[in-house]
Order: sequence, then C-alpha cells, then structure tokens
Amino acid sequence: MIDFSPMRDGELSYLEYAAQENIGPSELRSLSDESVDFLLSLLENLADADIVFDPDDPGADDPFAVEGEEHIGWNFGHLIAHVTASSEEGAALSSLLARGIPASERPRYETPWRDITTVAQVRQRLEESRRMRNAYLETWPDAPLLHVVRDVSERFTARFGEMNAPAAFLFGLSHEVGHYEQIEEVKRQALAARATAL
Repeated sequence: MIDFSPMRDGELSYLEYAAQENIGPSELRSLSDESVDFLLSLLENLADADIVFDPDDPGADDPFAVEGEEHIGWNFGHLIAHVTASSEEGAALSSLLARGIPASERPRYETPWRDITTVAQVRQRLEESRRMRNAYLETWPDAPLLHVVRDVSERFTARFGEMNAPAAFLFGLSHEVGHYEQIEEVKRQALAARATAL
C-alpha cells in the first residue's frame, strides 16, 4: 500500500500525488483490491463473537454518532462498515468527476454496523465493497476529465487540496488505510479476551 502520510500531513495534495504518479483506473483498482485483501486477511483466526466484541478505546470521540454512542469503542464490524463506506464514497465521487460532474453532494451510504455480526457478513461486506468500487472505476470515460474538481467549501480545499477523479478515490482509500491500526488493535483485544475466557 502506498504511503499516504505526505497527503495527510499536507506536504502534497492528493491531486498532485495522483498526477505525479500518473494514477488512473487500473492503479486505483489495484490499490483498492490490495486494501480489501488486507482487511480480509485480518479475519484469520476470528470467530463470530470477535466481530461484535466491544473494545476498550479511551480516545473514542465521534461527534457525528447518534446520541449516547459518541464515546463507544468501535467493534470490528463497525469499523468495516465505516471504512468501506468511505472508500465507496470516494469511488462514487471519482466516477462523477471523471465524467465532468463537479459533485457538491456526498454520495455516501454506510451499512448499519449493528447488522454486521459474523465473520461471513464482514467477508460479504468487503467483497461487495470491492465489486462496487471496481464498478465505479468502470464508469470512467476513456479520456477522463481530470480538470474537473469537487465543488466543496474553501475550508475543505485549503486542508486537502482540490479533488479531481483520482484524488477523490485516493482520499477515500486513505481514510480506510488510516483505520488499519485501529482495526488490528480491536482484533488483538478480541483474541486476548477470548484467550482469557478459556
């Protein structure tokens, strides 16, 4: 997986990175598949109970959560629902932008995390997300309109730079990759709790 830290730290915009690396649909597909494959690999040794295990997360702070859930630790299923939604949003935006639509709205849908309770459901969600992301890339025209950028606030642009089609896809994927350590920590806690209970 590529190192997203220069973009996250503001040293390089996602658009600049995509341009200098000449990133198009095939590269984005490979990066997305690599991320899905990594997340699938984390299911190794997990049981259904581990997917809904409530982890300890003292730093949990989600101001956008429903009332009463702002400070809960996110379980494995919750995290998978969240990261796949962000990657799919980036892929959907990339499709719009590549076809010349400035995309001021957020085409985001997140699977209800409480509905993901088994290893099989996590696997299904990840493979479904892979299919959806790749399908959005198939909608890019042969000559994508890379000069078209998202119609978003000046604040967003100042922080992340302008977002064209490849940049929008990378932005969603960067968010997913940014949760890797959290997902790995939730798995570690779940396995440790199960071992202690034996």
